[in-house]
Amino acid sequence: MASHSGSLAAKRVCSAGTRILCRRNARLVRPYSITTNSNKGKKERVVILGSGWAGYAFANALDPAKYERIVVSPRSYFVFTPLLASTAVGTLEFRAVLEPVRRLPGINFYQGWADDIDFARKTVRAEANTADDLASKTIVLPAGGGSYPKAPGIKGETFDVEYDKLVIACGSYSQTFGVEGVREHAHFLRDIGDARRIRLRVLSLFEQCAHRNRDHTTNTPDADDRAAGCLTDEDRRSLLHFAIVGGGPTGIEFAAELHDLIYEDLARIYPDLLQFVSITVYDIAPKVLPMFDQALAKYATDHFTRLGIKVRTKTSLSRIDLAPRDLGAEHGGLRLTLKDADSTPVPAGLVVWSTGLMANPLINRLASKSFPLPSTDTSKASLTLDPKTNLLLTDEHLRPLLATPPFPSSPPATLPDVFIIGDCATISSNPSLPKTAQVASQQAIYLAKQLNARTIGTGKPFRFRNWGTLTYLGGWKAIHQSSADELKGWVAWVVWRGAYLTRSMSWRNKIMVPFFWVMSWVFGRGISRF
Repeated sequence: MASHSGSLAAKRVCSAGTRILCRRNARLVRPYSITTNSNKGKKERVVILGSGWAGYAFANALDPAKYERIVVSPRSYFVFTPLLASTAVGTLEFRAVLEPVRRLPGINFYQGWADDIDFARKTVRAEANTADDLASKTIVLPAGGGSYPKAPGIKGETFDVEYDKLVIACGSYSQTFGVEGVREHAHFLRDIGDARRIRLRVLSLFEQCAHRNRDHTTNTPDADDRAAGCLTDEDRRSLLHFAIVGGGPTGIEFAAELHDLIYEDLARIYPDLLQFVSITVYDIAPKVLPMFDQALAKYATDHFTRLGIKVRTKTSLSRIDLAPRDLGAEHGGLRLTLKDADSTPVPAGLVVWSTGLMANPLINRLASKSFPLPSTDTSKASLTLDPKTNLLLTDEHLRPLLATPPFPSSPPATLPDVFIIGDCATISSNPSLPKTAQVASQQAIYLAKQLNARTIGTGKPFRFRNWGTLTYLGGWKAIHQSSADELKGWVAWVVWRGAYLTRSMSWRNKIMVPFFWVMSWVFGRGISRF
């Protein structure tokens, strides 16, 4: 785990002819990452697995004067996920919702996957991920679980990272429920690469439907039309059907943002294509937005009806595959098979999947093994897995519970110097906590404060404070629900924007986000294909 100072890094990148110039400007290099720690050996080393809501917030809040912080994550940035839908439609630029991990002062960062943990030796085994383009893409595991998918031909360097304290915040993966074709054909919306691919696909569909238009009096294509790649009206209607699977906040907000993009920006460019556009939200539950009360959920459904967005509840999918003929092979058209009496496949040009979460494979790997405790040679222990959520159980201080007591007849104990926060754990005394960014960030801040004060295990236990739930509905309307009040309409939209603006991590993004909001409002959304 070698580290390099800013001056040494500056010298290495300079050629002989520019060495003097680089030496003069070396003082301008900001010590964001991989800096030499002059206090090495005096501070406890805290290794943080993950750079999501829990991992990044914890790394940001932990006192660097008291601890040496090392982040291990396949992504070198934090994503402000509530605004991903806005980036997917061009309302915001991608960099406005990103926070580079290396910008944290004095942080040490290694881009890689945490493959295993040796609790006895206090060592994390990781595989480098520096050359893998999957770093910005939502990882979806096979139906039977498995390990991290790697790009073909890429094998990262394996390395060990020692720790004094370990914080596991590796998050969770998208759940496909074994539906055939989801991994191959659906888009997810959990990372910046997902938003970029969705944005490109939406714009490409409109461009294809506009470019391959038949200029004939009849809509029946002949052999020459098919050979030339011309599309019928039915083809365009199929390609411009946008299907969102999942009626939670992510799916609803994306449907709303997509509607705004189409009818506020693309309508002026492709007016002849609006007659073919349709947006449908599918959900297996009796209603969408189940975390809201009945009145607010009904308001959202009624608002979607007025916008022309279809909502199909009590509906599940059994398969997603390519559409027949050239519509699938050449244009990427899809076909959805629904589990209902009417088995007629539903065509679509884009499917966005946002149905739920599943455990990180690292969690299952840790739960399936026995290990000696760090302070003993003979006592064996294992972690406790919640059978309902398949997540690791922790106590109220976010320490993992041991399934096997360290000594016979002793009460349940916790694993020393290890903490689990975010989506990969469940508090045993409060298993109903939702797996949301709000919970993860509050756990991260709580744990950092406890470690900074050296009161972990003796201070107050973690208590979640619900600040409310917000969802954007399109057309400058939103809904907000908290223990204090319930809001809907334009007022809730103002609260929605204000809340997300104040929760942006850095001042840089607090400035960039409203700037791009104003730019999109005045000049329109970005519609360039790149």
